[in-house]
Amino acid sequence: MPVPALIIRDLRFSYPDASWALSVPHLQVEAGEHVLLVGGSGRGKSTLLQVVAGLRELGSGSVEVAGMRMDTLRGAARDEARGRSIGMIFQTFNLLHGFTALENVFAALMFSSMPAAEHEHRARTLLSTLGIADADADVDRLSVGQQQRVAVARALAARPALVLADEPTASLDPENTETAMDLIQSACRAEGAALLCTSHDPSMRARFARIESIDAMIAGGAR
Repeated sequence: MPVPALIIRDLRFSYPDASWALSVPHLQVEAGEHVLLVGGSGRGKSTLLQVVAGLRELGSGSVEVAGMRMDTLRGAARDEARGRSIGMIFQTFNLLHGFTALENVFAALMFSSMPAAEHEHRARTLLSTLGIADADADVDRLSVGQQQRVAVARALAARPALVLADEPTASLDPENTETAMDLIQSACRAEGAALLCTSHDPSMRARFARIESIDAMIAGGAR
């Protein structure tokens, strides 16, 4: 039986002033499963994804990604584990400006377990599959839609078990939202990656067989 992509147990996170807390007793995402995390702005969706990725320190509990306890790792060991097992898609893409599409994907492969000799082939093949004909183009010269394709390629480059997509369509109009989500979900399925996607857009619900509400996970006041 495949190892689950994500298991959260008794997670608790709070900011230093303790005015807001996020509490998740249990959340499990199976290998290859797509889950939508819903809730209003400021309710903790992005924070939860950051904790899962090891970008924020949880207060207590555990986060296991593809069989690895992310919460027990520190520094370079955590960076390496994140690079191997987690892909991230951000609302604003967070591409490296002044670099090419190919170089942006290379950045995601730095912490992967893939041999360096295979990086260029993997990056070029993935970019081509996702519709980027010129991998050597500067990302600042690409359209918004093309930039998102590069962001998806970067997220999937290291063949992660889990992709975290944080409001990936928030800045797009309805037509482009459909196109972007088609791309993200089809690419994750093709690579066998689980997807945990946050959104406050009601139209996204029809795309996911499983929907979880962040409001049920919050203890204390909203921040």
